[in-house]
Amino acid sequence: MRFIRYLLISLATNVLVLFVACWIIGPMTYGDSWWTLFIAGAVFGIVNTILRPIIVLLSLPAVILTLGIALFFINMFMLWITSLIVDDLAVGGFRDYVWATLVILVVNLLVDLLLRPRRKGRRGADAPA
Repeated sequence: MRFIRYLLISLATNVLVLFVACWIIGPMTYGDSWWTLFIAGAVFGIVNTILRPIIVLLSLPAVILTLGIALFFINMFMLWITSLIVDDLAVGGFRDYVWATLVILVVNLLVDLLLRPRRKGRRGADAPA
């Protein structure tokens, strides 16, 4: 049950980030079909789950040398692969891929902050010894 909940939240998050990216980035479109967004969200999730770890592992020296900046380009590559697989998901050019990747990063961060479980207690200076 937990796994199904995780998959549904992941799909909803991917659909949301792609929708927001299409809404903010003018040349990025999904053909005005919500089904395209759902399919693109599923494909984006599958690509990020299966292909991204392999590419990160293969490009680990570049990731280390660039102090992680190469991960941004890997994320951009995942979006490009998703747009190749889903016909109606179109992103204009390189600049639009850069902005879309930034928007996806920020929206994912916000969703993660909203959905992260809150801790009951804090550890720190005011915690009992």
